Amino acid sequence: MAEQKWYIHPVIAVGVLMNIFVMGLALAFSHDHDAMWRLLVEDGIVEWMQFLCFTLLSALLGFLAVEQWQREPKINLQLAAFVFLSALVGLAALEEISWFQRVLHIIPPDFFVQNNRQGETNLHNLAMGKSSLHKAVLLKVIVIVGLTHTIFLPLLARKRPAIRTFVEKFGLYLPPLLPSVIYVVLVILSNVLVDHPRKGELGETFGAVHYLTTVVAAYFFGVNYGKPPVFAPSRDSRNIATLFCLVLVFMLLIGWMLSAGAGAGAYIASHPGFGAE
Repeated sequence: MAEQKWYIHPVIAVGVLMNIFVMGLALAFSHDHDAMWRLLVEDGIVEWMQFLCFTLLSALLGFLAVEQWQREPKINLQLAAFVFLSALVGLAALEEISWFQRVLHIIPPDFFVQNNRQGETNLHNLAMGKSSLHKAVLLKVIVIVGLTHTIFLPLLARKRPAIRTFVEKFGLYLPPLLPSVIYVVLVILSNVLVDHPRKGELGETFGAVHYLTTVVAAYFFGVNYGKPPVFAPSRDSRNIATLFCLVLVFMLLIGWMLSAGAGAGAYIASHPGFGAE
């Protein structure tokens, strides 16, 4: 199904629209200081969206590893890729929320208080001179790998299909070119048009949504992918894709609710006399 156009599959189309919507929110809030901070601050909407996308993606990659083992019970490149990527994305999800430190109100160990630029329990903000590990190393690696995977290789593969075949031999995939271009353009626009110290969070969210949707579209539905997908083309697979799109929209709602502090704790805090005898 490698020849299938991305825009006829709802999973990728909804992912693109969600990223455009988040970019629209940032532009709409650009003159509202408080609204921008609610959007971009730690535990804000975009931060929770990153966590939710990475968590779901890690779980789905783990499912693909189990599915691969059931299809072919031996260790090969495809299985290794699924296991490695599931662990890597799961690590990214936990790093985004500092391993539940803020959620559970845990005091970070002294090592992170002294060596983490945010004083939190995570690795990507460890101090490296005047910068952090994320800005000094990880961000550069992400940009190089991301542009290579989303733009350069898919562009070359249009004229040389053997490149796609070679990538897929290692258990990987190439995302469709046009939604990848939209993703990169949104990242550039967020850095040019948004004036905020945490505007980089927007690009990270765009990437989380982009990779979640293109991974699902490729491995589960065969979009732009040469190997057999989990779901063969059928009415059931279309229904599953539609349900997944609903999950994506629901995740955006959950991200907003989490950023708003909705829940029992927030209610009790706003009603001091609640539960009093």
